Amino acid sequence: MTDLTDDGFRWLEDLDTAEATGWVAERNAETVAGYAGDDTFRRLRDDIRRVLDADNRLPYPTWRGEHLYNFWRDAAHPRGLWRRTTLESYRKPEPDWEVLLDVDALAAAEGENWVFSGVTMLRPGYRRCLVSLSRGGADATVVREFDVEQRAFVPDGFYLPEAKTTVNWIDEDHIYVGTDFGPGSLTTSGYPRVARRWRRGTPLAEAETIHEGHPDDVSVYATHDPTPGYPRDFVGRQLDFFRNESYLRTPEGGLVRIAVPEDASWDVHREWLLIRLRSAWTVDGVDHPAGALLVTRFDDFLAGRRDLTVLFTPDGHTALSYHGWTRDHLILVLLRDVRSRLEVHTPTGEGWQRRALAGGDDFDHVAVVDTEPDLSNGYLISATGYTRPTTLSLGEIDGPAQQLKAEPAFFAPDGLTVRQFFATSDDGTRVPYFVVGDPAATDAPTLLNAYGGFEVPMVPGYDPVIGRGWLARGGTYVVANIRGGGEYGPDWHHAAMRERRPRAYEDFAAVAADLVERGITTPARLGIRGGSNGGLLMGVMLTRYPALFGAVVATVPLLDMRRYHLLLAGASWTAEYGDPDDPADWAYLREFSPYHQVRAGQPYPPALFVTSTRDDRVHPGHARKMVARLRGHGYDVAYYENVEGGHGAAADNAQRAFISALTMHFLWRHLTEQA
Repeated sequence: MTDLTDDGFRWLEDLDTAEATGWVAERNAETVAGYAGDDTFRRLRDDIRRVLDADNRLPYPTWRGEHLYNFWRDAAHPRGLWRRTTLESYRKPEPDWEVLLDVDALAAAEGENWVFSGVTMLRPGYRRCLVSLSRGGADATVVREFDVEQRAFVPDGFYLPEAKTTVNWIDEDHIYVGTDFGPGSLTTSGYPRVARRWRRGTPLAEAETIHEGHPDDVSVYATHDPTPGYPRDFVGRQLDFFRNESYLRTPEGGLVRIAVPEDASWDVHREWLLIRLRSAWTVDGVDHPAGALLVTRFDDFLAGRRDLTVLFTPDGHTALSYHGWTRDHLILVLLRDVRSRLEVHTPTGEGWQRRALAGGDDFDHVAVVDTEPDLSNGYLISATGYTRPTTLSLGEIDGPAQQLKAEPAFFAPDGLTVRQFFATSDDGTRVPYFVVGDPAATDAPTLLNAYGGFEVPMVPGYDPVIGRGWLARGGTYVVANIRGGGEYGPDWHHAAMRERRPRAYEDFAAVAADLVERGITTPARLGIRGGSNGGLLMGVMLTRYPALFGAVVATVPLLDMRRYHLLLAGASWTAEYGDPDDPADWAYLREFSPYHQVRAGQPYPPALFVTSTRDDRVHPGHARKMVARLRGHGYDVAYYENVEGGHGAAADNAQRAFISALTMHFLWRHLTEQA
């Protein structure tokens, strides 16, 4: 068999060689000159930047103790401010924000291109935290201990150099840490293989190893749950992207297996163990289907009892999206044909009681933003829609929800409707999709988006960038809920895993054809865009279904399915796609690997590939090599590689505005010029 691992473009996988960086610079210059140099582009970019930097955007909070925390970027603070306020102050039109960390000032003082990557706070009290800072937006971070009350990094505090690190507080003087400890300490996916217990003031090298995994695991973890009255420690191995082996770690250092199915997800809250199934499970003669949610008492389960209560069972239309705990209640967020519905489940002396929680209108999406289960039965909830600006409310389980904030309207909804249709895929499966735009339009430039992987659903939401940059210009926006995602639970995902992956591509093609059949658009007016796994989708559409589309944009895409598992975090995705080193798996992978399906003389529409040099999740070599191969055949292909941005392809609002404007300007030009 021909060796497809060395195809003449491997040199583009080298990030920093003069030859590779020179090639990138040439492609970037061509793309900027061709698509980012006219007044239309500049107006679009500047308009998007104003939206991203707008002072009246909704400041999404994280609820920790008595404070609401927020990370905020605007024109004056492009790298951002980490800040907090009280709930009462947050209710005001202009809250009194206490700035904890100014990332712009920090970056300037230290001469680093820091990107804020989140914090891990110490419960209870939240006085200390571990701040993660990324160089240029990569997944790898530097971790530094921060004193929240003093608003300063702790001298001689916990510090971890740049790596794909996981950290979790045990108490003020101890943390669990997984990081790059040296040779052999990482998995083949590049994540921690070893978890250690590190005591303040001692060398990291002397930290006690408490759990280890195998090199071909995805990662190893250790966590501490400090819930008052229920302190527990857990360790485990992530065997692949969907399977885990988990244990309770006793105070003496012993391990007690949490004997749920390996592919189930679980959660412990106070005395309760929650089990969410990805595949069917038979317990004591009772069959529980994939997608079911079960609950039992944690101590009883570890002791061998299997008194499981069913809280949710999926049907052909309804799936569990996620859950959130308050102190005494469980909130479930369900999707019924991709429309959200909320339920509250409460343990009582007679069992678990279920009732509905108020949700949104048709085509709106309602989400639980956060809770503070240590302290209250309150919850923060958002309601949004494709044409409805987001509102944020504070609710109590036994009381009404009160609106706290509302996002302004960044585009006029006049004349726009939201419609849901179902396309029929090749095997007869009904595939839902949403259409946003003027219902009378029959030839408007149309942007179709989808993801279709890793059980991630695409749900309705207000996107001011799409609104201003596409809908307000007269375009139509479409979101397809194809298989591989989580819109209908695990079965919807399983239907497009591994050798069944082409079902997702058939679904997307069916939606494209259905749009044309309904008279909503034409192939020449239909553009498509997707990122990451959605970028793989775009590559397949380009090479397998080129006649259906007028233009294609793929961002941070996965494209070379022969070498993806050898690049960066790719080995962690073999459970989703398959192992290219297994001949049986490669036999089907090669049939949809976009990089290997490029052929001469095909009617490929114009394509734009966007990636980031600092993406340490999906290697930029995927996009580089794909563009090089397409160029070699003379196709109309553009390329832009941002030097920062990580897997998001942008590190600040200026870069986000540029990338958004570039992709929409590219699509709009080709869809209108070809029609």
